[in-house]
Amino acid sequence: MKIKKTLIKDCYIIFPEKKIDKRGSFHRSFCEKTLKKNGINFKIKQCNISINKKKNTFRGFHYQIKPYTENKIINVIRGSITNITIDLRKKSKSFLKKTYNKIDSKNNYSILIPAGCANAFFTLENNTVIHYYMSAIFEDQNKSKYQGFRYNDPFFKVKLNGTPRVLSKQDILFENFKIENLK
Repeated sequence: MKIKKTLIKDCYIIFPEKKIDKRGSFHRSFCEKTLKKNGINFKIKQCNISINKKKNTFRGFHYQIKPYTENKIINVIRGSITNITIDLRKKSKSFLKKTYNKIDSKNNYSILIPAGCANAFFTLENNTVIHYYMSAIFEDQNKSKYQGFRYNDPFFKVKLNGTPRVLSKQDILFENFKIENLK
């Protein structure tokens, strides 16, 4: 695995080292030792799978506030996405910066999203499947700590290659982002 920094502090693209032969291919999607060697401490507490039936499905922007923040590593098992990460950490040098990364099942890249960043993805194909490694267990009873904003929030001016067609009611109803809501 090779690790590359992004514009956002502590956000990384993880490139697998594929072994290809007549059977197909093999690669590692997570290696704690490699991450540690690169100064990244990530302990897996939970794994999630997101199955997205339709192209132009949008999930996000989601984040949790302290003490329920979480790091996550996102892999695309089937299909492709544009992943968008926005740094919401007030003390970060990359505060309010955003990155767009195309991740698909052909390139097998992963992205590590640090705690304190909002994240979303937009599917580029039907039947896109995403696998998440989480550094914390999602505390559903703490909904007040679960935050988000709409993909078309005027504060961020997110540009997508297409129009979201499938969104959750929650993602549609998020209020406009306000910096003063960040703690």
